[in-house]
Amino acid sequence: LEEAAFQLQQIFRIDISIALNILGIESMRAGHCRMAFTCFKLAADRGYSKAQFNVGLCYEHGRGTEKDLEKAGFYYCQAASSRHPMAQYRYARYLLQHGPGSPRDRQHKAVALLEQAAGAGITEAQAYLGVFYMRGLQPQEKRGLKYLLQAANSGDAQSRFHVGVCYEQGLGVQQNLAEALRHYRQSAAAGNRQARERLRA
Repeated sequence: LEEAAFQLQQIFRIDISIALNILGIESMRAGHCRMAFTCFKLAADRGYSKAQFNVGLCYEHGRGTEKDLEKAGFYYCQAASSRHPMAQYRYARYLLQHGPGSPRDRQHKAVALLEQAAGAGITEAQAYLGVFYMRGLQPQEKRGLKYLLQAANSGDAQSRFHVGVCYEQGLGVQQNLAEALRHYRQSAAAGNRQARERLRA
């Protein structure tokens, strides 16, 4: 009986968190940012990772509450520790730009989080890693191209442009101008200005 009661308690706690998070989303859509933040915060403080991520967004952008990047980082960290992929991406970006500790430690932790988020299919993380590995102090071009291709195949026109650059310049792949043109054309068709300029050049 005690076990059954505990299970019911857990289900009830999760259901309330889900309901609060949904109410928060609907409130945000209706323009009631303060109400949305309150709902997200209540659910987040019950340990619901989706709500923790939403609280992070509220603090990062100052929606429904004062802008506070440190608090945003805290909530992204909580959601990331529950393997919320977009929170992993956001927390990694926070670590790289504002996080505590030595730059080397922050970068190491951030890259691990970005790799997890990219593996979960987060296009932004794939694109970020692609550029990161291409432009780092010790470039890893093949690795960078792998992530750029993943992001490009997920529809990211900017990453498609960067893949074109890789083929044009032979970065991480054998130089192939025809392949570079193909990627530039796809990127330009998706609205990328740099790709259009490169095609004209």
